[in-house]
Amino acid sequence: MDNKNDHEKQQRLTVYFDGACPLCRREINFYRACNGADEISWVDVSSHKDGLIEQTLTREAALKRFHVKRHDGRLASGAAAFAELWMVLPAFSLAGRILALPGIRHIGDFFYAMFLVVRPLIQKITPR
Repeated sequence: MDNKNDHEKQQRLTVYFDGACPLCRREINFYRACNGADEISWVDVSSHKDGLIEQTLTREAALKRFHVKRHDGRLASGAAAFAELWMVLPAFSLAGRILALPGIRHIGDFFYAMFLVVRPLIQKITPR
């Protein structure tokens, strides 16, 4: 196997998450314990003081909505980001492929947007 493919496999995904959010932290810790999680770079954006995390991703945007960076450098957010994450984790790969389908992804984005509305309330009742 050539080194470029090895490097791409190791850097398949970068996950940006809000480590200050107890709900987000629990979910990310769950994913980090899964098979395949060692191939993912995990970035806690709450610990970044700079306004810019990536060229096109601000700290503020990353704290408001779930984002991932694909190995090709493109960003995905919302349901598309979850689909990308799940496809890298073998236990969730089928769910990720299903969620990546255009019609399903739009439905996922709708429910994710609804979740974002109630997220502050859930955060308040989630133990730290």
